[in-house]
Amino acid sequence: MSVCPVAPVSTIAEPLPVLGRDVRVPLATGGEVTYAALDYAASAPALQRVWDDVAAYAPYYGSVHRGAGYLSQLSTDLFEGCRATVASFLGCREGDQVVFTRSTTDSLNLLASVLPAGCRVFVFETEHHAALLPWRGAEVTYLDAPRSPGEAVETLERALADREPYGPALVCVTGASNVTGELWPVKELAAAAHAHGARIVLDAAQLAPHHPVDVAGWDVDWVAFSGHKLYAPFGAGVLAGRADWLREAEPYLAGGGASRSVARNAEGGVDVEWHDTVARHEAGSPNVIGAYAIAAACKALQEAGFDRLVERERELIARVRAGLADVPGVRVLSLFGPDAPRVGVLSFVVDGWNSSRFAAALSAEYGIGVRDGLFCAHPLVRTLLGGDRDAPGDCGAADEGQSLNAVRVSFGAGTPDEHVERFVGAVRELVGDGAA
Repeated sequence: MSVCPVAPVSTIAEPLPVLGRDVRVPLATGGEVTYAALDYAASAPALQRVWDDVAAYAPYYGSVHRGAGYLSQLSTDLFEGCRATVASFLGCREGDQVVFTRSTTDSLNLLASVLPAGCRVFVFETEHHAALLPWRGAEVTYLDAPRSPGEAVETLERALADREPYGPALVCVTGASNVTGELWPVKELAAAAHAHGARIVLDAAQLAPHHPVDVAGWDVDWVAFSGHKLYAPFGAGVLAGRADWLREAEPYLAGGGASRSVARNAEGGVDVEWHDTVARHEAGSPNVIGAYAIAAACKALQEAGFDRLVERERELIARVRAGLADVPGVRVLSLFGPDAPRVGVLSFVVDGWNSSRFAAALSAEYGIGVRDGLFCAHPLVRTLLGGDRDAPGDCGAADEGQSLNAVRVSFGAGTPDEHVERFVGAVRELVGDGAA
């Protein structure tokens, strides 16, 4: 059973249609302007294709794995079909499992819950908090920020080789930084991990919306990402990869769906037989709408052609960098240097400006939405800014008096050229005005 999708998106090298592209917002200076959504790294606007596909399915919505009726059977087939779509999108191996979660954060917490006894975790300080913080039950080694892709590989190799005892280990690394947008050497880090008897999980939250992912080709063990960054709303995420650790661990959540059989025992309690499939870690009623939205987004991006999307985004990045290069007092943050490949994410600071006030001015005076603060990557931002990476801070916007913070602009498949040009012009005007 299936729901007929809407017509495929166009494959011409233009912005993909997204919701909200015609929204008008008021300006503090008077009048209205079309909103320029340049905060894709936080949540990307939904692709029109995704919204239309979900709307086409909505009348047929039914319970998943829990009903004999037509709509329940259709919804179950649809939900399970989404796994195959996501596996294809990620380039998974035969036998890999695709588990639907709530988000990247949820996916990495799930993986943290299935680590084998004695497993050590290695993670760079450059990671998003979703990758830094879930490993509370394990011994964690936090690695200093590398200043080149080669240094990242060398740092990891040394740490893995020196670990005592030489037991099971997991490396967690991003594919693209949510602060600098820079691409990390995933394939080389995976090879280093495996050469030293470790496994690796890829945080693809910022990579998957901008760049093809190849689980088998890069030889990563797991990959995690979120739908809301992949142009798919409704609060769903994915953990995909090897089945053994997932199958051997206790369920992430205990409840219906994860259990195959539950029976009272002679002692008055209950005996439970858990599923050994993906259902083991998907207790409760599945978010079929969220899973279908992710699958629809995967199809839309593949049909549009990642080569075209990557090339167009590269041109937008070049325009932003060129536009900011000669603006006095603007410093773009980078780990690997100005020529490092990156996705459409860029953070910067402006001399004499508090980041919150700068972002507020972009919104109020120009109708441009960006992010300011520490971007849930506090150690990395503080390292890049030369501050105390251990100081407390907020995950969102910075306090008015806080100086160690930045502004982030991010864009993707739905960003029109005009929005990038407006952003560059606005920065030039604000810095020229000097009204910090």
